[in-house]
Amino acid sequence: MEPSYIVAIILGVILLLAVIFFLGRKKPELPQGRQESPRLATPDEPAKPSAAEKKGRQERATEKPKSVKSSETPPATREPASAGLTSTEQVSTKPEAETPPPREKKPESSAPEKAASEKPSTEASLRAKTAEEQLEEKKAEPSSKKAETPSEKKPTKPAVAPKAAAPRKQDVEGLRKGLSKVREKEGFFGRLRSLLTGKKELDPSIVEQLEDVLLTSDVGVKTTEVLLSAIRESLSRQELADDEKVWEALRAQAARILHVSGGGGLRLDSSPTVVMVVGVNGAGKTTTIGKLATQLKSEGKTVVLAAGDTFRAAAVQQLAVWGKRVGCEVVRGKDGANPGAVLFDAIQKAKEIGADVVLADTAGRLHTKTNLMDELTKVARTMTKALDGAPHETLLVLDATNGQNALQQAAMFKEVLPLTGIVLTKLDGTAKGGVILGVTAEQGVPVRYIGIGERAEDLREFDADEFVEAMLGRPSKAEEAAA
Repeated sequence: MEPSYIVAIILGVILLLAVIFFLGRKKPELPQGRQESPRLATPDEPAKPSAAEKKGRQERATEKPKSVKSSETPPATREPASAGLTSTEQVSTKPEAETPPPREKKPESSAPEKAASEKPSTEASLRAKTAEEQLEEKKAEPSSKKAETPSEKKPTKPAVAPKAAAPRKQDVEGLRKGLSKVREKEGFFGRLRSLLTGKKELDPSIVEQLEDVLLTSDVGVKTTEVLLSAIRESLSRQELADDEKVWEALRAQAARILHVSGGGGLRLDSSPTVVMVVGVNGAGKTTTIGKLATQLKSEGKTVVLAAGDTFRAAAVQQLAVWGKRVGCEVVRGKDGANPGAVLFDAIQKAKEIGADVVLADTAGRLHTKTNLMDELTKVARTMTKALDGAPHETLLVLDATNGQNALQQAAMFKEVLPLTGIVLTKLDGTAKGGVILGVTAEQGVPVRYIGIGERAEDLREFDADEFVEAMLGRPSKAEEAAA
């Protein structure tokens, strides 16, 4: 063999080895956005493509759809590029699902098939995207509605505000109904009206007749003298020429007596505010506590009821019924237990739960029994140990039907306890009603509440002007017709 042929064979072998070396070398990855021109398959490729060849085929498969015209490419195939996937992720994920088998056709013929296979996956991603958008829209709807609700409720507040100030006149009429016996012909107001109405001229003898009416209406001797002294002076100066001016003078004097500082409602200045309720048996202490608890609960206050009347089992049961009805905590002890210990536990319970008010019931006391009255001072001292300043309110409950006896009760209880207010109950059951003037004038203790019925709302906060208008105001048309 000639040397030239040997050199040619060696060169051919070297060239073949060079081709195989370049084909088997790992191709570097191109940066994102750059593309490589497709490499055509050669007949010298092995039956099983190498890793480099597989990667070259994958790159050619991804390049082919991009080189196709926009009219031939379905719009769904362009969506993944805007869906947030990078070109590196597309190359690394899609070809794994579809690897071309050996001895397959040219890459040009497989490109449309790959584009068709990518279409369902892109449509699925679009459907998933729209579903996520719908879910986000649904989540956004409640928040937008919540944002609109405050603006919708704002117009309603000014509309409700004017209605709160209107019932003033209706309250006077309702109070007049509760004081119907006082305003009857045989009642306090009715007797004054029959005495004064229709008289154009008044003489000094009218004062004696007024005195008789006031004394028999439980106004009291001292209070009657205060009222009549002003009328006598006015009559002597001939300032009261007719019955209308006498009515005005009586109303002015009554309003002056009833305008005592601190009247009307409770003063909730402490937390909790401890209210001690005292009075004789049958005055209505437990019922008053239940009605107060109902009103305070409706105002959003947290109330604790203390069953301090441990000597009367019925009182404890009655308070428990009120507590269940209103929804208040009731602290009670065994029958005959120390009332001071029960009230101490009630105050501690109120501090634990953060209550606003403690309404403490006490056993009924005969105001003539000194030893029983002294026990109230011990109970009050025990409450002070439980909470500094307690009791913050000491309310004396008086039965208006007791008349002059109620005046004596107020005097005796005031000697033992620092009374802060009076609750006058059962005003709807008496035709006299003048006791409210006597108690306020003689004891100087403000009236906080008056009771004119059995319902919880019939326990009303006392307002002096409203009460004078209801008791001594001009008669209504129905009253004039009945007279």
